[in-house]
Amino acid sequence: MFIDVHCHLDLCGDINSIIKKCEENGVGRILTHGVDKRTNKMALELQKRHEIVGACLGIYPEDALRMKDSEIEGELDFIRKNEEKILAIGEIGLDFKDILGEKDKEKQLRTFVELVKLALEINKPVIVHSRKAEKECIEVLERLNARKVIMHCFSGNMALVERIKDNGWYLSIPGNVTFSEHFQSVVKNIKIENLLCETDSPFLHPIKGKRDNDPSNVIESYKKIAEIKEISLQKCENQIEKNYRKIFN
Repeated sequence: MFIDVHCHLDLCGDINSIIKKCEENGVGRILTHGVDKRTNKMALELQKRHEIVGACLGIYPEDALRMKDSEIEGELDFIRKNEEKILAIGEIGLDFKDILGEKDKEKQLRTFVELVKLALEINKPVIVHSRKAEKECIEVLERLNARKVIMHCFSGNMALVERIKDNGWYLSIPGNVTFSEHFQSVVKNIKIENLLCETDSPFLHPIKGKRDNDPSNVIESYKKIAEIKEISLQKCENQIEKNYRKIFN
């Protein structure tokens, strides 16, 4: 089956139609991610309503800046209470793209550390956002000795990609690998055993300039990986499912 390990179904419009389209296209698993209190609850609700959906709960780095410390603690407790229902902790990480000061960076770092520690406590994978903070994310994960790690849409340089591979972590390849030279280089240089696929729906459409991506398009990531690796689509599908089952065992 095709698997989308990272999307935001709550932002994708007519979810019932999207789920039907996914099932018709052979997508057998969709991991939808929460980023705050509202979307974490939505992820659990979508998992309850749709058999192919799995919930991942987290606090997005920029959302953490809008939350009081007490609200962050409350969300950590909510995730802990729902540990039996969730597949992973995500979307979490660091985003220094628009950070104005060290205080904001420190709050993001503090929140990220607490979420990774929680993942280790409840033995769940982490799915990590690392925009303009790729090295810093890797350093936190290494320091905490995290093992079940998926680097979502990783845009760091190839030396950092190699470091991810050496740590035994995974990189999830988005649909825009169809035209992104960076993601094509990642696929070319990393063993398929370290790869997973994602859409980041409704973002990162596989057709440049097009909007309203959805999880049914995850097959485009598989197709491009198969092309680059010079293997059949079936072999690519089988290996990535094996990777998925290994980290989500």
